[in-house]
Amino acid sequence: MGLIGKITGLEIYSRKQRWKVYLLAFAALIVLASLYYTDTMVRKIERDERQRVELWAEAIQKRETLLQENERLFEVIQAEEQKRVDLLRQVYGRLGRDNSAGEELTFYTNILESNTTIPLVMTDENGEILSDNNLENRFFDENNRLGYDYLEGDLADYFSKYPPMTFSIIDGQRFIYYQDSRVFTEIQEVMSDLTDSFLSDIVVNSANVPVIVVDAAGTELIAHGNIEGVEFEDEEEVRELIETMTGRTRFLSVSLPTYGQCYVYYSNSLLLTQLRYYPVFQFLLIGIFLFVSYMLFSIARNAEQNQVWVGMSKETAHQLGTPLSSLMAWLEILKMKGLDDDTIQEISKDVKRLENITERFSKIGSAPKLEEKNITASVSEVMEYMKKRSPKKVSYMLAAPGGEVVVPHNPNLFGWVIENLLKNAIDAMHGSGRVYITVEDNREQVIVDVSDDGKGIPQNRYKTIFNPGYTSKKSGWGLGLSLSKRIIENYHGGRLFVKHSARNSGTTFRIILNR
Repeated sequence: MGLIGKITGLEIYSRKQRWKVYLLAFAALIVLASLYYTDTMVRKIERDERQRVELWAEAIQKRETLLQENERLFEVIQAEEQKRVDLLRQVYGRLGRDNSAGEELTFYTNILESNTTIPLVMTDENGEILSDNNLENRFFDENNRLGYDYLEGDLADYFSKYPPMTFSIIDGQRFIYYQDSRVFTEIQEVMSDLTDSFLSDIVVNSANVPVIVVDAAGTELIAHGNIEGVEFEDEEEVRELIETMTGRTRFLSVSLPTYGQCYVYYSNSLLLTQLRYYPVFQFLLIGIFLFVSYMLFSIARNAEQNQVWVGMSKETAHQLGTPLSSLMAWLEILKMKGLDDDTIQEISKDVKRLENITERFSKIGSAPKLEEKNITASVSEVMEYMKKRSPKKVSYMLAAPGGEVVVPHNPNLFGWVIENLLKNAIDAMHGSGRVYITVEDNREQVIVDVSDDGKGIPQNRYKTIFNPGYTSKKSGWGLGLSLSKRIIENYHGGRLFVKHSARNSGTTFRIILNR
């Protein structure tokens, strides 16, 4: 019996707990390894995306060098055209002031006719158009005649870029209005289109990285890529997008010819974001699945244990019934033979005790009948029974209110709990010490404390001592406290727990019953 007790007691429970710790540690190791690997991959992809954005920024800056050279060239061309316009102004002034010789007149006329690119008009002081050159077709009518007599409307807007050049002639002043040449304008348009196309290609082909390019003030959106759900015609949405993206710390600085100093803001790609958070959701779902599975298996296991427990209890009650009936018959025979009354009385108590035990086992698995009875009497009855069957060095003390403490309980099952607690107290004191039982009557609860001055219970064992199979004895099944907790909590709707315990200073078990 001692060997069986060892195997089924504390050793089995400790082994079970160790295996739980090992499995939990192994699961935690798998989770940490997976998270570490995912984090490594995330950092690698993050570095790759950063390098790609840096390459794009470098490409923009290299393109900027070419664009700046083109802009410088445009400035040179523009300056040369302005010189040509000034030359034309001088020629018109010369022709208007005197009558030159034929050869000189031909020279001036050739200069005027050599202008085949610069659009211009000459007006008098009243704005009446006197001559024109190289104007666009949209300013002429069906008969190929200029549709304006004065510089006004669209024609005036067309020549509003530069201030007019003036010169004086015999009959007054003349004004020459001019615009950039067609070649210069077309080159500018082509290069501007190339710049916009280049920016769009750079940004759109940004490997799924959400990115925007804004001006130095952070108010104008120059280009964007991989931004969904935003209506870019809506100024409010564009402003919110800029505020959201510029709030990030990841950015690059570039210089663009049209906009000057600009900033490229970018965030994680959708793939990187999903990879970062996917393990969390994965482990969360797995955790929920494991938790639900564990709960279902626990419920099934507890139901199976309950069935085994109920079956064993009823079989025990059935097996005790036959010898108990025989003992009762033998007790009657002893009474007829005139055996000592004290002996007969003690034997009767033990037989009665066996009857109670048989009844207790028979009621396991079925809802007990709770009666409104004095709980102090139930406690006192068990204590008096244990006094005569305990070592002489164990003393008992009961403190209870003067009147009856009535609370719904089953005296037979509740007495079983008190008996188990008293036996544990005797074992903890090694057969020598004091047991204190106090009954406290509150308005909504009745509290019963069972205390001893034994060796005490470690604080980390306050809950585990109620698990089936847990025992610190060399022999035993470790079922007493587990059964007691089941009786109080499942059958009486109360609570049983360790209120206090200290090493070599004793332990107090508390029972709380609701009225």
